[in-house]
Amino acid sequence: MIHGIGLDIVEIERIDQLLVRQPKIIRRVLTEREQQQFMQLGERRRIEFLAGRFAVKEAYAKAFGCGIGRELSFQDIEIEKASSGKPYISHTDYQVHVSITHTKEYAAAQVVIEGTGA
Repeated sequence: MIHGIGLDIVEIERIDQLLVRQPKIIRRVLTEREQQQFMQLGERRRIEFLAGRFAVKEAYAKAFGCGIGRELSFQDIEIEKASSGKPYISHTDYQVHVSITHTKEYAAAQVVIEGTGA
């Protein structure tokens, strides 16, 4: 049973400008593990990574119906990668399906949260 779906799109240039103005955005949006992955990337790929993770976390919060704020923060959500490269979010009560895409101008993400029947 589908618990919720979420979709988000972000302009990569906006994230790039935000990163220049407020470098602390990295620590606000990315978990420690995600920050380590971020630091291993080249400059252009870093912006795409940050924008993609931002979009996924926004989409995840929308799928839960609460948004980022009092109930859920960026730090509560960690995007992992399967050996196949597929992104996912671990959750004890739900199966979380994640899709991220990038173009030159945008990063977009869709999240589907499915009940496990437990």
